[in-house]
Amino acid sequence: MTRNKQKQTLTTVVNNKRKIINDPVFGFITIPNELLYDLIEHPFVQRLSRIKQLGLASYVYPGAQHTRFQHSLGALYLMTEAIKQLRSKGHEISDEEANGVMAAILLHDIGHGPFSHVLEHTLFSGITHEEISLRMMEAINEEMNGALTLGIEIFRNRYPRKFLHQLISSQLDMDRLDYLRRDCFYTGVVEGEIGSARIIKMLDVCNDRLVVERKGIYSIENFLIARRFMYWQVYLHKTSIGVEELLIRILSRAKTLCMRGKHLFATPALQYFLEEERNAQSFDNDPMALRNFTTLDDNDIIAAIKVWQNSDDKVLSMLSTCFINRRLMKVRELDEPLNQQQEEALMQQYANALKISLEDASFLYAQRTVRQGTYDTGEGSIGVLTHDGSITEFSKLADSMNPLILNHKTTRVYLCTYPLSDAQDNKSER
Repeated sequence: MTRNKQKQTLTTVVNNKRKIINDPVFGFITIPNELLYDLIEHPFVQRLSRIKQLGLASYVYPGAQHTRFQHSLGALYLMTEAIKQLRSKGHEISDEEANGVMAAILLHDIGHGPFSHVLEHTLFSGITHEEISLRMMEAINEEMNGALTLGIEIFRNRYPRKFLHQLISSQLDMDRLDYLRRDCFYTGVVEGEIGSARIIKMLDVCNDRLVVERKGIYSIENFLIARRFMYWQVYLHKTSIGVEELLIRILSRAKTLCMRGKHLFATPALQYFLEEERNAQSFDNDPMALRNFTTLDDNDIIAAIKVWQNSDDKVLSMLSTCFINRRLMKVRELDEPLNQQQEEALMQQYANALKISLEDASFLYAQRTVRQGTYDTGEGSIGVLTHDGSITEFSKLADSMNPLILNHKTTRVYLCTYPLSDAQDNKSER
């Protein structure tokens, strides 16, 4: 072998090593090409390594420390596996389409704010994380001279081959297949385990629709049951909801104070979102909105709350201290939400006990109504490819799941309250 050939071979080996990531869930993940590697290296994607995938679930499951970055890599890996599987079944997917759908799944979560979903409607309003993701994709696309144009079209479901979008967003997308498997792994909740490899092997395309083969129906049933379990046991765990509401109350209080002209410690990015209302128009008309958002992560919030423990505002100080020291809100399930009279009585209780105003007391409790179902039979339902080549809706074939349970949506109402001392609690009960 000549010296030039030796050098070329060594370079290839170095580059291949450079593109392999050891993932604790799926093992070694190979980054398919330079485009995907460049995207992974982009600051917008690297920011996800500073945002927890499960927000504040680590207050309940201490192992849940994994990040949106890890999830994005896992979803990318599953997408590469899905493309291989569909190609092996004779479905033509061009390299350009493959790059587009892989880029879209890699970037699908870049619009998440600190602690994922928790602060989506607190620091700003009127715009979803998906819409912010799209704006960030467009910014990257401009930097990369249009390399993401097809990926953006697929992400927005404007590309003619609709099954590609379904791989990104549907009831059997690569996003769900990764986060269920990954969240199960890091929380230790083994009941949420799913066979993602088996499900991907059962995927097919019929009439431009992503479907699952008939023999994979039991894997889908297990997937849906596991997803329902994970929602109620992890994502909507009442303690997790209590911590989330505590954080929302802290940021709401801080924002109220800042908008009244009070100076609070905050990083410049956080200060931008505290000093006045920010919404979709802000992201459209003010370049600083997206610029500040792309530098905002969990660390900004934690650093601020640590300082706010010593704030001269009594309410902000109390809430911040509770958050840092894990003195969480008490959470109980209600048959129905509190009415106005009951809310006023609760605020009066706080006002009397803590010598604060009723307005201040309104930051010390929260109500949340959550609604979650096992399966959605509407748009985006799972199609099953039967032996005669026709597509049948999944709920008509699932023989081990009660149709009433399958289609039922459970609603729960939670009341989260600031923890007064036991003596004050006992006094209020009398």
